[in-house]
Amino acid sequence: MTFTLATWNINSVRLREALVSRLLTEEMPDILCLQECKSPVEKMPLEAFRALGYHWCVARGQKSYNGVAILSKLPLVDAGDHDFADLGHARHVSAALENGVTIHNCYVPAGGDIPDREQNVKFGQKLDYLTRMRDWCRADTPKKAILVGDLNIAPREDDVWNHKSLLKIVSHTPIEVDHLNALMEAGAWIDVTRKDLPEGRLYSWWSYRSPDWEAADKGRRLDHIWATPDIVNAAHGSRILKAARGWLQPSDHAPVFATFDL
Repeated sequence: MTFTLATWNINSVRLREALVSRLLTEEMPDILCLQECKSPVEKMPLEAFRALGYHWCVARGQKSYNGVAILSKLPLVDAGDHDFADLGHARHVSAALENGVTIHNCYVPAGGDIPDREQNVKFGQKLDYLTRMRDWCRADTPKKAILVGDLNIAPREDDVWNHKSLLKIVSHTPIEVDHLNALMEAGAWIDVTRKDLPEGRLYSWWSYRSPDWEAADKGRRLDHIWATPDIVNAAHGSRILKAARGWLQPSDHAPVFATFDL
């Protein structure tokens, strides 16, 4: 089985239904994982996506916040979810393909603006979320698994526009990177995007606050595709569709793609 998978923080699936449909029509990934759907599942525009051939969907939603969904042309079944920091948020869902591969779609908390858990509860929640994900991987080492989503951390120096300027900015602080690396090590996860594209700056997010986002290009790579060692060599063709950040009424994230020969 060969399939292409994409992950995209859509920042409201109902508001940006047309953008999702455009991506499904123009790029035709076999599987699309969405984060920040901001909708209960019953109000997501799933019929519109089914009309485009995405007949299978596994999702968790909530009103106005969070929410994750896996849309697929390929048969899949619900494989459960985790509320990693007991926040009561719809931030994780998993699905199993017929070939035995499990896909985990995750939306890690952003963490607020102050990188100090004593001053900022949201930052503490983010670190706790990553710690619980780490413990989950340690307790049950994943096999034949893909983990994707908006992990809200740009780990490498070349995953941000200016490493030194962002060391004290949430999403690139050393403590966040350490927590993300601990999660990767616990699950023996491998960064598929950087396996395929090991050199150079890569971004998947550009702030709404920058009106000239493309010219300034002050981005961060917050969106990830990982795989376990037993299937990572089947991955190839990684890319980031930067053009989608410039579509009408865009998300501030761009879709990230990878292809798997399994």
